[in-house]
Amino acid sequence: MRYSQLLLPTTKETPAEAEVVSHQLLLRGGFIRKLTSGMYTYLPLGLLVLQKVTEIVRQEMNNAGAQEILMPMVQPGDLWKESGRWKKYGPELLRFQDRHARDYCLGPTHEEVVTDIARKELHSYKQLPVNLYQIQTKFRDEIRPRFGLMRGREFVMKDAYSFDVDDDAASKSYEIMRDAYYRVFERCGLDFRAVEADSGSIGGSYSHEFMVLADTGEDTLVTCKSCSYAANVEKAAIAPPAEEAVIVQDLPQMEKVATPGTKKVDRVAELLQISAKDIVKTMFYLADDVVVAALVRGDRVVQSVKLKNLLDADDVEPVAEEEVWSRTKLPAGYLGPVGLEMKVVADHEIMGMASCVTGANEKGHHLQGVVPGRDFTPDIVGDLRQITTEDNCPLCGGALGLTEGIEVGHIFKLGTGYSESMNATFQDNEGGEQHFVMGCYGIGVSRVVAAAIEQNHDRNGIIFPVPMAPFQVIVLNLSLKNEGTCKAAEDLYLNLKQQGYDVLYDDRDERPGSKFKDADLIGIPFRVTVGKTYEKNGEVEVLIRKDGTTAAIPYPEAAEYVGQLIQKGLT
Repeated sequence: MRYSQLLLPTTKETPAEAEVVSHQLLLRGGFIRKLTSGMYTYLPLGLLVLQKVTEIVRQEMNNAGAQEILMPMVQPGDLWKESGRWKKYGPELLRFQDRHARDYCLGPTHEEVVTDIARKELHSYKQLPVNLYQIQTKFRDEIRPRFGLMRGREFVMKDAYSFDVDDDAASKSYEIMRDAYYRVFERCGLDFRAVEADSGSIGGSYSHEFMVLADTGEDTLVTCKSCSYAANVEKAAIAPPAEEAVIVQDLPQMEKVATPGTKKVDRVAELLQISAKDIVKTMFYLADDVVVAALVRGDRVVQSVKLKNLLDADDVEPVAEEEVWSRTKLPAGYLGPVGLEMKVVADHEIMGMASCVTGANEKGHHLQGVVPGRDFTPDIVGDLRQITTEDNCPLCGGALGLTEGIEVGHIFKLGTGYSESMNATFQDNEGGEQHFVMGCYGIGVSRVVAAAIEQNHDRNGIIFPVPMAPFQVIVLNLSLKNEGTCKAAEDLYLNLKQQGYDVLYDDRDERPGSKFKDADLIGIPFRVTVGKTYEKNGEVEVLIRKDGTTAAIPYPEAAEYVGQLIQKGLT
């Protein structure tokens, strides 16, 4: 492609709306343009990158035995009502009606549609296993779209769905997809981790997220320094503390103490001259619109996803401090589990405390000498708190570390949840009717583009991995008025194209500095400069964008040399 004929509107200024590096560079580099909140047009360069990622994904899905289809983006509400997700999914599901007042939605995901296909087209165990996938535009009505392609409302996604005869077969399909995902992200040239994760609104019993490691990631990951364990903090398991024998005769008596104007844990600890570890923190949450109490040690944080899973709830959110009184007639800041008339969920660490301090459910007062199991008994005890680096690895007991990541893929074992609710069955080998055992596998194709930039950039611009780059090499002609230089640059451009490489030829009448800056900004992996050095001694300069190294190469050898660099970058 000739630069002079390409719609590539680069800019020097960083747009005020762009908060993260990928958003800034995609706008400055002329890859995308904003249409409205959370929705972008892909300009030629942006579409080329998207197509590179799409092709890698498509190849690996096909190699894994999945079959590509294309389902409608607009979905009938009746299917979502069958699955039970019409009301459960939340406001991110954009619902609307057609002229006949029939309910529809814009698809954020396609479990319902593909299950409908399976129940109509797959009738016998002999047709299984089947894995169907598509690469398509999705829409989720995010309350606060941000970070450009990282969290938009409209995005490109690959979603695949497997149908199997039983759990063992479904586990095999899951592993095939997990291996395929490793190949996809390795081929994209990304530094990533597969971590245990929560299934969220999709549902299912087992899932992994694929995270690109980047400082600007929205998710925090826990990784073991001694073994392969990795998990999202929402999912990271904490082993129960070792049980210690409690001597009954040494248990303290519970007593009420005055703590006027002292609501926060650190203030209570200071007033009573104790550690925050000796305090039980009581937090109120709305679980499917029912108020419940969650208990953790004073120096811990409740992990709301773990609470949701312990309660088997569809939705959990904290009760705001100003709403505590209106909902419970109890004073915020002085809440405690003793005598509490609601469901109580406690972290298992609580039950190992010999005694503790809790709120007294009375303004300006706390309780000392509270003994878990004697003075209150939780309805549920389990892993409730958020993991820290002070905890040990749940697999090997090793030290843990925290890092940031960007979710680019998520795979789920769905089980029979959708096939049962939608009555999707097949005939087994004994003539009986069985529900499909399903799996779900998603890759945020457009998000991969943003994540790659977050991980690969410097102060001058993007540094694309070779497999994702819109062009693999850019040829710069710095002497447009020199006939010999122009012919050499033109011939090199055509030679590389004929070898099958993606080449951008910068034939613009611009200053060399502008050409260099634009080449760095848009992140082309290899740059070949044809200019004064060629005129003097027949050499061209080849620059590797990733590390900035340069080499002077005799012109006759340039095409072969660059080709070797590209091939190395693709492997």
